[in-house]
Amino acid sequence: MEHSNFLVEAVIFMGAAVIAVPIATRLGLGSVLGYLLAGVAIGPSALGLVGDASDEMHVAEFGVALMLFLIGLEMQPKKLWQMRGAILGTGSAQLLLTAAAVAGIALWFFNMGWPTAVAIGLILALSSTAIVLQSLSEKGLLKTQGGRSAFAVLLLQDIAVIPILALLPLLAGTTAESHAGDLEGWGYAAAVIGTIAAFAITGRYLLGPLLRLVAGSQVREMFTVTALLIVFGAAAVMSWLDLSPALGTFLAGVLLAESEFRHELEADIEPFKGLLLGLFFIAVGASLNFAQIAQNPLLLFGLVVALVLVKFAVLFLLARFLRMSKGEDWLFALSLAQAGEFGFVLVSFSIQIQVLDAEVSSLLVALIALTMALTPILLLVFEKFIQPRFLIGPEVPQAVEHETPMDSNSPVIIIGYGRFGQITGRLLNACGFSTTLLERNAEQLDLVRRYGIEAYYGDATREDLLRAAGAANARLVILTLSDQAASLEIVAQLQKHFPHLKILARARSRMHQYALMEAGVKYIFRETIDPALAIGEKALELLGLTPLQARRAARKFKQHDQRMLEALFPYWRDEAQHIAQSRIYREQLLQALQEDRRDKDLHLDHYWEEAKLETEKP
Repeated sequence: MEHSNFLVEAVIFMGAAVIAVPIATRLGLGSVLGYLLAGVAIGPSALGLVGDASDEMHVAEFGVALMLFLIGLEMQPKKLWQMRGAILGTGSAQLLLTAAAVAGIALWFFNMGWPTAVAIGLILALSSTAIVLQSLSEKGLLKTQGGRSAFAVLLLQDIAVIPILALLPLLAGTTAESHAGDLEGWGYAAAVIGTIAAFAITGRYLLGPLLRLVAGSQVREMFTVTALLIVFGAAAVMSWLDLSPALGTFLAGVLLAESEFRHELEADIEPFKGLLLGLFFIAVGASLNFAQIAQNPLLLFGLVVALVLVKFAVLFLLARFLRMSKGEDWLFALSLAQAGEFGFVLVSFSIQIQVLDAEVSSLLVALIALTMALTPILLLVFEKFIQPRFLIGPEVPQAVEHETPMDSNSPVIIIGYGRFGQITGRLLNACGFSTTLLERNAEQLDLVRRYGIEAYYGDATREDLLRAAGAANARLVILTLSDQAASLEIVAQLQKHFPHLKILARARSRMHQYALMEAGVKYIFRETIDPALAIGEKALELLGLTPLQARRAARKFKQHDQRMLEALFPYWRDEAQHIAQSRIYREQLLQALQEDRRDKDLHLDHYWEEAKLETEKP
C-alpha cells in the first residue's frame, strides 16, 4: 500500500540520520556532512533503500523556509537597513561577477549559445543558503565578519531568484508564462507590490493581537500551531505568486522581529526547522546519481573543480576589494563556493521553457549536488588549517567579573516581570545593564509593553526558550515567580543546561525558600521579610525609639531570622521538629533584643552611628 511505502521510507530516512549524524559529528565532520552521507548511503546509487527523493525534497524545502523565518526573527528592520550596503552592494557584485565568469566559460570553452550560457551562469551563481548557514551556525562562525558578509550575499541571492525566474523565459525567446493564476504583466507586478504591502500591514496590525489572543488561551500547542500557520501561510502566498517561499517566510520573520513573542516563536519553530533541514540534506545526498557520474567522471570532476575555483576566485577578490581581514576573506570565499538548492528549481524551470536541453540539465543537477556536498568538507579544511592560523572566532565580547556595564548581549535574564521583577529590572537598567525580560502572562506582558518596556512572551520552563532568550551567553538569571512549582522547574532546567549561570530567586514564603535551598540556589530573597521589617521599624520609631535604634533592632531581627532559617533547614520536612526548634530560636531572639533594651547607652543616638551599624552586617 502507498501509505505503507511512505512509512517505510520515513523510517529509513530517520534511521540513516540517527546512525550517520552522531558518527560524523564525533569525527568532527559536522551534522550537514553526516546527513549528506546518510542520503548517499540509502540512495539509489548505493544501498538503494529509497528511490527518487524528489518528493521528500519538496517537503524538506520547508526546512529552508523555516530557517529563513528564524533568521528574519533576528533581523529587526533597523538591522536590515544597516546591512543594506552589504546586501545590495556585495551581494549584487557577487551575483553579477560570478554569473558573467561562468557564462563566459560556457560560451567560449563549451561553445554554447549565449542564452544557454547566461542561464547557466545565473543558475550556478547562486549558493546554498541551507548548507552555508547551518554549517556556519554549527561552527560559531555566523557572527564573524566573513559569516555576516556571507549571510548578506545569500539574502541577496534569495531575493534575486525572483528576477532570474522572470529573465529565463526571455532568454528562451518566449513570453513569460502567466504568474499567480491568470495574472500577467502589470497585473502581476501589482499583485507582487500588493502582497508585500499586505505583509507589512498584517505584521504591523494583525499578527500581534492574534498572538496575544492565542497566548492568553494558555494552550501551549496552539501557539506552536499559530507559529507554523504564519510560516506556511507566508510561504504559500509567495508560491502562489511564483516567488521564493523562503523569501516570504524571511519577510514574516522580519515583521515579527520586534514582537514580544519573538523568543517563543523561535523556540517553537526550531525543532521543525532542524528536522526538515536534516531531511533536505538527506534528500540532496540521495539525489546524487553515481551512475551518471560514472559515465562522465573526468568531465564532472573537472566541472566541480572549475566551478569551485571560479566562485572562490570571484569571492576572494571581492573580499580583498572590501578589505576584509586576513582569514575572514578565506571564510567568505570558501563558504559560498558552491551552487545552491534554488539551482534545482531553476534548472527544472529552464527545461520547461526550453532554455536548457535534457543532457545539459542532467549535468547541472549532478554538478549542483556535488558542490553542495563538497561545502562541509571545504569548511572543515578552513576550520582545521586556516582558522587556527588567523584566530578567527565570533565577535562576541567576553563576560568578565566586575567589568563595566554592557549595552548589548544582555547579561541578565529576568523571568517573571510582575511588580517584583519590574523594580529589579528598572534598577539594573538605570545602572547601565541591559536585560532580557520573559513573562508568561499575556495580559501582564501587554500592560508593561504599553509603558514602553521591552518584554517577551515565553514559558521559561522550556530549555529551548531559555536558549533562544540568550541563556548560553548571559551571566545571571533573576527568577521572580511566586509559583513555587514553576520556579523549581525553571531552576532544574537552568542547572542542567546552563550551569554557568548564577541564579537569584524570589521566595514567596519560608517553605518556598527551603525548597529553593534544597534545589541548590544560593541567592534567595524572601519577598515578605524586608517590607515587614520596614513597617516594624517605623512602628518602633512611633513608639519612642530613635530612627537608629529602630534600625538596629530591625537589622538584628533580620540577622537572627536568617541564622534561624539556616539552622532549621534540615528539619523543614519534619513539622514536629521544625516547630520545636523554632520555639527555641524565638526565645533566643527575644532575649537578645531585651538585652539591647537594657543597655545603658541605648538612649544615645551616637552610639548607633552608621559605622557601628555597618560592622554588624551579616
